[in-house]
Formats: sequence, structure tokens, C-alpha cells
Amino acid sequence: MKKIALLLIVLLLGAGEKAVTSDWWPFGDEEADTASASVKTSSTRGNRHSQSFYAVKKEMLGKIYYDHRETLYCGAEFDKAKKIKEPQGFKLPNLKNVDFYVHKTTQEDLERKAERMEWEHIVPAENFGKTFTEWSEGHKKCVYDSGKKFKGRSCAEQENEEFRYMYTDMYNLYPSIGAVNYLRANFNFTQFGSKDKAKNLFGSCKMKISHNKAEPRNKVKGLIARTYFYMEDTYPRYKIGEPMRGVLKAWSAQYPVTEWECERAYRIEKVQGNANKKVKSACTEKGWYRNNVKN
Repeated sequence: MKKIALLLIVLLLGAGEKAVTSDWWPFGDEEADTASASVKTSSTRGNRHSQSFYAVKKEMLGKIYYDHRETLYCGAEFDKAKKIKEPQGFKLPNLKNVDFYVHKTTQEDLERKAERMEWEHIVPAENFGKTFTEWSEGHKKCVYDSGKKFKGRSCAEQENEEFRYMYTDMYNLYPSIGAVNYLRANFNFTQFGSKDKAKNLFGSCKMKISHNKAEPRNKVKGLIARTYFYMEDTYPRYKIGEPMRGVLKAWSAQYPVTEWECERAYRIEKVQGNANKKVKSACTEKGWYRNNVKN
């Protein structure tokens, strides 16, 4: 009887250890006991697939967009080498004539960027990055070989695991013409009115950027809004600012999910492991979400 009792104790302990150290657990074994109290407020609902932006970009190209090579803002085609097929009527603005801030670059650099596809963060990295001390203040390990300290994205990416997971979340990444991505920068989205006199900045591409704000083409306004809501729902440290929240709510209601948005969300869930719940729910109602993704 003693042997049987001892065996039962060993089995129970083994089961308990397996439950704590299963694949979903975001901490090492030695951190499990102390970290368990904070799990409810951590971002375990979000990306825990990869912390490498380089690796995620390759997966986005090969596993998500392999048969839908079209950029977000302008609907431009691109090939597997990320070379852009410029849409008819597309043109770049003269940087001397724009009415918004442009980070240091040249017209020639912009032309080169227009030839390549880049992965755009819909919610700019700065919008959530500034909530990390490594971004705003730096870190003792964020020091160049010269001895000069640095902060911002580079420091946060180097020293903060949670930032890396947020930064590489696939739901927040979309293909964009490099030049459009560059000029959109970290500007918030808005709905321009007639009084704003904002015009399409890239010729036939219906993307407006004016006075440090941006408005995309109608076709993608809904999915952009739902991406913002996903990031806020998934990562508690990020909050959408006002009055953009009202604009996003209107866009999400006016422009419902599309079949491609649903297929994209399905593929990302399959690779990254977590669902964009609001998109999945809306897609399921329409019968556009494949059923073999586990909850």
C-alpha cells in the first residue's frame, strides 16, 4: 500500500509540473511561482511565437502573403523578392512641397524606397514603445562601443522581451510601398473633411497625408481600425488616443470584414498561435473563417 501511495504522489507531482511548464507558459520554470500572480495582467493573449522581426518578416511573406501580394495603402503588386510593380498613375510627392514633417531623407532615397515593399506597423511602434522605460529613458546596457548611451526603439528591442513580442505581432504588420510607409511615419489616422483640403499624395493611390495625419483608401479603413482595437485589447499597456477612437469605431462599422481579412487572420492564428477575436467572430458569422483552427 505504501508503494502504491508513493507512486500516486509521484504521478501527481509529475502532472502538476507538466501543467506549469507546458508550451504556453511564458516564463521559465524558476519564474513560474513568482510570476503566476501577474499572468492575468500580462500580454499572454498576444504574440508568443517569435521575438525576431527578421524571422517574422520572412514568415509573413512565405506563409501569410504567398498568394496575395498586394500592398495595403495603394494595392500595388509585389513579387517574392519584394520588388514593387508600380500601379498605373502612381507618383511620388515633391518633398519640398509637403505640409507635414519628413524625417531626414532625399528625393532620390524616396524613389529607391518606392521600388521595394516594406512591412508597415499599422499601430506605429512609437505609440506603444514609449510606454517602455527602455524607449523613453534607456537602459544601463544600451551603450554604444563609443560609450554613448542610446534609447528609443533600439534600446527597447535590445532589452525588453515584451516590446519585442508587441513589435513582431503579425496582426499589426502589413505590406506597403516603402516610400508610402516612410512618409506615413508614425502619424495617427484621421478622416479629413472638405475644409482640410487634403489631397491624394501619391497620384492614383488614394492615400492622404497632411499636417502630420493620414487617411488611407476606403477599402482598408475597416481592417486598419480593427488592427488598432486588436492591439489595445491584446496588450493592456497600449491605449488608443482620442479623438482617433471615434474615427476608428466609425470605420470599423462602415467597412466590415472582407474575405481576405478573414483568411489573413486565419493564417496568422495558425502560425502565431493566438486569435484576433473580434475579427474571428465577425468572420465566423459570415462563414469566412476556416474551422480547423483551434481556439
